[in-house]
Amino acid sequence: MNSRSIFLTVSFLFSILIVSGQDHAAMQMDDQGSPQNAICVLYGTAGSDVTGIVTFTKTSTGVLVEADVRSLTPGKHGFHIHEFGDCSAPDGTSAGGHFNPGHMKHGGPNDAVRHEGDLGNLDADETGRARLSFLDPTLSLSGSHTIIGYSVIVHAQEDDLVSQPTGNAGARVACGVIGVAK
Repeated sequence: MNSRSIFLTVSFLFSILIVSGQDHAAMQMDDQGSPQNAICVLYGTAGSDVTGIVTFTKTSTGVLVEADVRSLTPGKHGFHIHEFGDCSAPDGTSAGGHFNPGHMKHGGPNDAVRHEGDLGNLDADETGRARLSFLDPTLSLSGSHTIIGYSVIVHAQEDDLVSQPTGNAGARVACGVIGVAK
């Protein structure tokens, strides 16, 4: 196990301890006891300096996704929720494929047929910073299709929103696990 894997494993375990030790009454829950907010802290994969924060906020019409990612190359980068909450592999492959509990084909975030984890692309400016905010009506922070505990991956290239099964978005440049937020 290399030092990056050890760091990510320790960071993940530390975050679990923090969440399990929190006063759950302080967390924002809805009337059914489901979380209202989730967060994902992105770390660069091996050889990448990409970092960022992605937040997920439950609304009456879906989940508001807000991302702020830095140190990307200018241009578009695939942005997905992946099937495992595991960022331990240096190249991010331990996160598995796209989150797809409905067993659908890959598509764009506005397509009727898509993986639930298909969030489209981040568009980095000339400084390498990408900001994104949109409402996703298919994501959930609770129930059988919850995204909590899964991972977010940022890719090196643009997701073409068509190629199966991943959009031909290239290598994984950042990974983070989605957890419950205050």
